[in-house]
Amino acid sequence: MQLIEVNDSRTRKEFLEFPARLYKNEKNWIRPLDKDIEAVFDPKQNKNFENGEAIRWLLTDEKGETIGRVAAFVNESTKNTGDFPVGGMGFFECINNQEAAFTLFNACKKWLEARGVEAMDGPINFGERDKWWGLLVDGFTEPNYGMFYHMPYYQTLFEAYGFQVYFKQYTFWRSTREDLAPAIRERIKRTMQQPGYSFKHANKNNPEKLAYDFYTVYTKAWASHTGISRMTMDKARDIVKAMKPVMDERLIWFGYYNDEPVSFFVMLPELNQIFKHLNGKLDLIGKLKFLWFKYKLSKKRDSKKTFGIIFGVVPEHQSKGVETVMIGATQDMVMKLGYTDIEMNWIGDFNPKMIAVTRLLGSSIIKTHITYRKLFDPNRPFERYPIIK
Repeated sequence: MQLIEVNDSRTRKEFLEFPARLYKNEKNWIRPLDKDIEAVFDPKQNKNFENGEAIRWLLTDEKGETIGRVAAFVNESTKNTGDFPVGGMGFFECINNQEAAFTLFNACKKWLEARGVEAMDGPINFGERDKWWGLLVDGFTEPNYGMFYHMPYYQTLFEAYGFQVYFKQYTFWRSTREDLAPAIRERIKRTMQQPGYSFKHANKNNPEKLAYDFYTVYTKAWASHTGISRMTMDKARDIVKAMKPVMDERLIWFGYYNDEPVSFFVMLPELNQIFKHLNGKLDLIGKLKFLWFKYKLSKKRDSKKTFGIIFGVVPEHQSKGVETVMIGATQDMVMKLGYTDIEMNWIGDFNPKMIAVTRLLGSSIIKTHITYRKLFDPNRPFERYPIIK
């Protein structure tokens, strides 16, 4: 076996093409857009390179055929947020061979150790948690946009190497055909009648306000989470700019108290319903296909899905019914817009309050991803991600 660093056009192309061959018989696999994967490793597009670095490898067999790929990365602004330095690995794909998998894992470990790292989380992204984060271990159905589909045997390979469960990420689902329970409707009504509260969807014609409101809630609601990079107004503007071509402003809701933003629920049309027809390409032909399948999807009245990418309530307004109002408002809107299914991505098992809210609204878990941690010192006590109180 030979490790080959991805550092030219040929190896970059092979990094993208190998999964297509690996998953050719997996009917639920959807090829990510090539440009999305490459953006992660482009210093001009990924601002994490300002404080970090990343590396990619291919693994070939004795015939020179690719049998695996992986990436490792370290971000100086987030690696020391815990008790010891932590780096990351991700974009792992491999044949069902333990020696091959361990060769890829060892490459990541050695590279990270050389940079003063004492543990690695994976599979994760060299960026924010909203994309390419966690190993799919249950619910092997079509992935949502920005989430990998994985081979079921990957879990065995990770755990055999010594990766331990750091936290689980659940994807919850509910059908819009089922109305909220009367007790929930009454709770929503009571909360909306409380003085000072108001709730409204975003206005994409005012991107600066949208960015400010997002920045304000994110900074307060997610500030206590470990391993989260700091939000800035420039980053919030970039997020709004990236979402604008595909956003439906009526799926992005904010809660306000005395006109100050205190909560958000950001949802998008589930783009993989379109991207699964593009084979990872968004060239001229791909863009024409995108417009065509986007038009076809707009005409559908069955099996039309939207998904939530991030939800937050600032601490002083939690447990006051705000969470219920936010999800209830989106329930009504998605029904009005003709969506039949809602999936809520990325609800961590360390967030029991959010899990309780989603269950209260009649949602159920349909996918489970795991973020693993590998401690390089086997004598160090392992601790899971802290529960949010």
